[in-house]
Amino acid sequence: MLPSLSVEKMEGLNMKNIFKGVMLAGVGTLAFGLAGCDSKQENAAEDMAQATREAADATADAMENQADTMSGAAEDSMENKADAVRATGEAKADAMEDKADTMDKTPG
Repeated sequence: MLPSLSVEKMEGLNMKNIFKGVMLAGVGTLAFGLAGCDSKQENAAEDMAQATREAADATADAMENQADTMSGAAEDSMENKADAVRATGEAKADAMEDKADTMDKTPG
């Protein structure tokens, strides 16, 4: 059975006290959440990886657009080159992200 609150006890539970309790709980949760965040160096490395990926995609998109103006073997060749540029960019970006993920995991 749940305990009942008397009117006197409920008067002590005003909104200000409840709000303070909720805020303190939120701040505590936030502090624990931030403890697991990436470092500035890791974030910068991940940003570089994303930029690498986007640059490769943009180059591949331009190559595919150029291929659309071609026909036959030349079109196929250009599309294959675009696919290779995109795949290489993805692989490089993935490797950069993997390296960035290890930045905060080194003992120290």
